[in-house]
Amino acid sequence: MVGQTLLIVDDDAQIRELLNLYFKKEGFAVEEAADGVEAIRKVVEKKPNLVILDIMMPILDGIEVCREIRKFSRIPIIMLTARTEDEDRIMGLELGADDYVAKPFNPREIVARVNAVLRRVPDMDYVKADTIEFPQLEINITEHTITTFGKQVSLTGKEMELLWCLTSHPGRTFSREILLEKVWGYTYFGETRTVDTHIKRLRQKLGSKENTPWDIQTVWGVGYRFVVQQ
Repeated sequence: MVGQTLLIVDDDAQIRELLNLYFKKEGFAVEEAADGVEAIRKVVEKKPNLVILDIMMPILDGIEVCREIRKFSRIPIIMLTARTEDEDRIMGLELGADDYVAKPFNPREIVARVNAVLRRVPDMDYVKADTIEFPQLEINITEHTITTFGKQVSLTGKEMELLWCLTSHPGRTFSREILLEKVWGYTYFGETRTVDTHIKRLRQKLGSKENTPWDIQTVWGVGYRFVVQQ
């Protein structure tokens, strides 16, 4: 997309050059990084619109880079991974990566994935304010902080986005499929238990109890909703 800046992070100079050529043809400005430390520095300094991040890199691998970036930014991240690295792929998504592309890849596929992710970013209808407050619960999406019962709670990127989606629409029931689309941006082809796992972790971390003034309720056979006691 014209005017958007990408950061391509890969220790393979040929891959960086190839992607650079394709994205410049599409009107993108491109920054490059050859290792994880340089990648984090350029995210801070250049503030790109999206990061294409290889997993296998020197100094800091892509998983560590993703983890560090998610401590201070919700910038979209697309991971590059070898086909056999399923565990790394899953971990990257759990840490908050928005998509992944397996190597070897078709550069046009990555261009399409990048455009799809960037189209979603401004259209996420649940991102309308920086802070949402309920009794004994405050969520700041910009600072990536959660305060419940006076204590700060640490959430992963996807846990944060899932909670924000639900709390932005109290009382609204979301199916698992819709939550996958809104938070992960694509369907896991039947892996809706991903949502169940994240909801379970959210409940544990938030420490909701019987007398808590809010709750993440299960709507059996459908999905979940966030409710506030009147």
